[in-house]
Amino acid sequence: MIKKSFLLVLFICTISFPTSKEVIRSRIESLLDNLPKGTIAGILIFNPLTEDTIYQLNYTHSMIPASNTKLFTTATALSILGGEYPLKTVLFTTDKNVKDGVIDGDLFIKGFGNSVLTSDDIDTLAMELRAKGIKKVTGNIIGDDSYFDEIYTRDDWIRDEKANVKLPPISALVVDRNRTIVYRKRGRYKRRYVAYVKNPPLNAAIVLKDKLREQNIDVDGKAVKGVTPPNVIQLAESKILLKDLIRQINKHSDNFLAECLFKTIGAVASGNQGNSFYSTQAILKFIKDNGIYSDGTAVVDGSGISRFDQITPGAIVGLLEKMYFDLIHYKDFYNSLSIAGVDGTLRHRLNATFAENNFHGKTGTLKGVCSLSGYLTTKSNDEIILSIFFDFKHRGENYYRNIQDEIIKILADWE
Repeated sequence: MIKKSFLLVLFICTISFPTSKEVIRSRIESLLDNLPKGTIAGILIFNPLTEDTIYQLNYTHSMIPASNTKLFTTATALSILGGEYPLKTVLFTTDKNVKDGVIDGDLFIKGFGNSVLTSDDIDTLAMELRAKGIKKVTGNIIGDDSYFDEIYTRDDWIRDEKANVKLPPISALVVDRNRTIVYRKRGRYKRRYVAYVKNPPLNAAIVLKDKLREQNIDVDGKAVKGVTPPNVIQLAESKILLKDLIRQINKHSDNFLAECLFKTIGAVASGNQGNSFYSTQAILKFIKDNGIYSDGTAVVDGSGISRFDQITPGAIVGLLEKMYFDLIHYKDFYNSLSIAGVDGTLRHRLNATFAENNFHGKTGTLKGVCSLSGYLTTKSNDEIILSIFFDFKHRGENYYRNIQDEIIKILADWE
């Protein structure tokens, strides 16, 4: 005779209890069940150490990445240049002897992709010349941005581009983000406006000439645009390291700085002049060389403003995985990302949750597009890579950001 206690044990043993991963999937799916009609979600959540896919949905579906494109721009730049690479603005002269206090000939200011140079930095350069004993320049002050091409706007290098976000001119020589202050009379009063510089190298030359005069350095010639000749002597420089620049780009989703870096990638990778073609080819080569999923991927700019950019969540996770195992560049890349509840575009998200300070990611927003990708450390100390895209027609972007945050909170609390 079979005892009831044995039957009870047998019954319990045959019950199929859901695993913790199945619970996670169920909770995520319950969030997605209420998405408005017509919404497309693309999601991939992956553990790079165990190679375990925690959740996936349309991860090979090509979608508009918005500012998640910056992940490709900055990762490619780190791979090609390295975090210690200096992006410079340099003063040159053809005069082989300036110990007499006179620059006989022209003074050149040439940009090499240093997009954060300010008027104050040029003032510092002028003071350096004064400290070297320079009292006079007999020639012109020449601004040189030939390190990039002269196609200054995205609308001109992207066919049929009609982006709503307008940027200052993208140039190799930049001063004050290629913006200036103008005063226009409105009625009885003059009003102060910020305007975009039309001729970046000429503007830089004018600023430098003014700063030299403030340092009591006479200039006989004019401020003009030109090209630096070979065999010149370097007098002074101002620079920013790449690892510091990409922090500004990714944490604050800075479109202007991203586009300048985009062209710098093209210049260095090609050994030629920086332009959108060389830049795009460098990024696609980076994707191919590292075995990152590339079907449905198209990159036309460095910022992600263009709706012609197309990337899959699978490609994003592949990129993040590649950087995760990159012993040389991962720290710089990871530190460039916004920290949930702390800084950048995530400073007001996931506050007072376990994900605060434990999720480092990159946001992306365009009309009808909301993306979020990055690295999450869970309560169990697992490290997870995730990418969550929404392409939507109904509800506002905050609705989809809240869903992204809820998914991350579910994952962060996973023990």
